[in-house]
Amino acid sequence: MNKELVKKAYAIAREQYAGLGIDTDKAIERLKDIRISLHCWQADDVGGFEKPDAALSGGGIQVTGNYPGKARNIPQLRQDIEKVLTLVPGRQRINLHAIYGDFQNQRVERDQIELSHFQSWIDWAKKFGLGIDFNPTCFSHPYADDGFTLSSKNEKRRTFWVEHVKRCREIAAGIGKQLNDPVVNNIWIPDGSKDIPVDRFTHRTILKRSLDEIFAIRYPEEYLKDSVECKLFGIGSEAMVVGSHEFYMGYAIKNNKLLCLDNGHFHPTEQVGDKISSILQYIDEILLHVTRGVRWDSDHVVTFNDELQLIAQEIVRAEAINRVHIGLDYFDGSINRIGAYVTGIRAAQLAFLFAFLEPTGILKKLEEEGKNFERLAFLELLKTKPFGAVYDYYCLAGNVPVGEDYIAEIQKYETDVLNKRNL
Repeated sequence: MNKELVKKAYAIAREQYAGLGIDTDKAIERLKDIRISLHCWQADDVGGFEKPDAALSGGGIQVTGNYPGKARNIPQLRQDIEKVLTLVPGRQRINLHAIYGDFQNQRVERDQIELSHFQSWIDWAKKFGLGIDFNPTCFSHPYADDGFTLSSKNEKRRTFWVEHVKRCREIAAGIGKQLNDPVVNNIWIPDGSKDIPVDRFTHRTILKRSLDEIFAIRYPEEYLKDSVECKLFGIGSEAMVVGSHEFYMGYAIKNNKLLCLDNGHFHPTEQVGDKISSILQYIDEILLHVTRGVRWDSDHVVTFNDELQLIAQEIVRAEAINRVHIGLDYFDGSINRIGAYVTGIRAAQLAFLFAFLEPTGILKKLEEEGKNFERLAFLELLKTKPFGAVYDYYCLAGNVPVGEDYIAEIQKYETDVLNKRNL
């Protein structure tokens, strides 16, 4: 895209927004503070690098498609993420699941993993100025085949998973210490029932006990932030999920933990954006896993849709940017995986920029005065303001491809790198 045209378009946009009292330069500076956590599992379809290779199974997780070029080892996955970082503006983070350790082709059971298995990830993150977030992997394992992990009535299996999550917290704290940047360690488990259960209470009692054991060890908050993630249902757990929204919201409030809201984990008619201002009344910080569900938690690539816009707007309107951690969580194997990353990241950034460019003061004043027609009219007019020109300028200033230029970059990477992985 022609650089001079981008600059001219931005000058016009800056003038239009100034008429509403919005400083576009300041909006861009605020956008620079939004660090999105890139989910490593998009690059390899949630496979991980355990030996022998684990097959993805359980927990409502299903990746569809077999598009060529999937990352098959750590160097390839890092290569793909490095490419992604050249195609999006700003500084980001990387989100690791425990199965992505650098196990050196050795079989390491999940209750035996250590910080050393992630040292190469730490060194790599330092090189690229990335923060790291972390997740226990409580699926795709024989001890999860019956649908229960931390809430299992089988004590051997329960203690196995408790030890796994304990070690993950220790690893996450160690990463945070080395990077001097707190790691969000998010606990999600697939536990639930396919058909209507009789004894929900005992499973939830066991889960609470397991979490209490896990969190008994305290780590400095400057190294580790603990998060728990709820879900409405999953494949194989349609009738009941042990870690429901009510369960984890109560646990997070009582025990001062972050609550993770995945916008694909609720009923399609629920709006996660509407939940944010309520939860922030009682919880200091929250974690967002941003995805796009189509009829169910189907983890489609994030797009700039109404749901994403509301999420960003509610965070900005609540002045809660410093209280919300933002990560992506989808996996699409049916399209170019690099393209899936870049499209989703740019959509999330665009949503926050759109929110930063909103004249919130004017809108609140109209609302307080009961001028609801005027409020609606302003909200509609904002949809046609040239916010795209502002984002293009942000990309230009960040020395990354502007507009559609990133498509050709990804196509070239597919020809030069991804297609050769299948030879």
